[in-house]
Amino acid sequence: MKLMELEKTEERIKALQKTVKPFAQRAQKHDENGTFPFENFHDLKKIGYPALTIPKQYGGLGISLNEMLRLQETIAKADGATALSIGWHMGITMFMGENNIWDEHKYQAFATDVMENGSLLNNAATEPATGSPTRGGRPETVAKQVESGWIINGRKSFTTLAPILSYFVVSASIDGTDRVANFLVKRENEGLRVDETWDSIAMKASGSHDIVLENVHVGKDDLVENLTPGKKPAAGWLLHIPACYLGIARAAQEYAVNFAKQYSPNSIEGTISDLPNVKEKIGEMELRVLQSSSFLYSVAIKWDESDEATRETMKPELGAVKLSVVNQAIEIIDLAMRIAGARSLSQQNPLQRYYRDVRAGLHNPPMDDMTIMQLAAKSIKQIDKL
Repeated sequence: MKLMELEKTEERIKALQKTVKPFAQRAQKHDENGTFPFENFHDLKKIGYPALTIPKQYGGLGISLNEMLRLQETIAKADGATALSIGWHMGITMFMGENNIWDEHKYQAFATDVMENGSLLNNAATEPATGSPTRGGRPETVAKQVESGWIINGRKSFTTLAPILSYFVVSASIDGTDRVANFLVKRENEGLRVDETWDSIAMKASGSHDIVLENVHVGKDDLVENLTPGKKPAAGWLLHIPACYLGIARAAQEYAVNFAKQYSPNSIEGTISDLPNVKEKIGEMELRVLQSSSFLYSVAIKWDESDEATRETMKPELGAVKLSVVNQAIEIIDLAMRIAGARSLSQQNPLQRYYRDVRAGLHNPPMDDMTIMQLAAKSIKQIDKL
């Protein structure tokens, strides 16, 4: 059954839980082999998951940010790499549709492809020389205007979902100008290739390879957005990142508590869950999960209920959620590993994968130092008004 046919959020979450259950078993294999979980995305496409964030006026379900995060957390609890990967498509699709970023006909053609075929999209913005695009570096990828459209040359790194993407939104400097723009490049465009460079020990199954563009020709209307360097709007959709890491932390918590309830060394009566020091760690995990969940979803609900003017004031708040949830997730998994002991370092134990995967969150946007500076500026501004 397609998720769009279900009326309530809880029904969609329950259906998604059934779909992603096998993801947890597949995760170890793909992590060990460094392979891409094509079957996971086949399953998500089968239930129409990629279309849920397409606005209703384009034929999608137009789910709220709050629901998107709950669904993303559900996937992440089964497999973090799959959740983080599909989260980019879900969030970008939501943002573009709600804010009319593209030409209406262009977005409708894309939306129809997603709804009919489950086609996936992601930004290709990061480059080795510029680092994270949130730092404001000018792309070395160049688009040159020709009579029939544009010719693009360059290389992009960290292009998550590269093995399965149908659409790449490529940022490029426009030759001979100081302008920067996003261009829509389809997978079948001649001159585009995936260079399988992804060798990270975290999120190994995300397929975040480089893409290389060699004289890639796109049409005039494939310039889909002019960019203003350094000026980025508040992006509630980026909360898919902390939602992913909260899901991984919940998986670690569940593993550790189950282990504690079952493990009974012959040196004690009962199980280690009866020991005060273990109970303390279990309680600390639960505290951090509650804090993270409350922070994440309260801000998501605020975003859903706010107008554009209020949303634009929420940048520091959105960054704070990401910083807090990701760092709390690292602490939760550290506590889980302390409960499980040396077994947690076994390659067969999922905790070591959870630990590696949550570390990746430190390098997802926005970066912690930028968030702290934004929070400092907000606090100083508030004091000045008193």
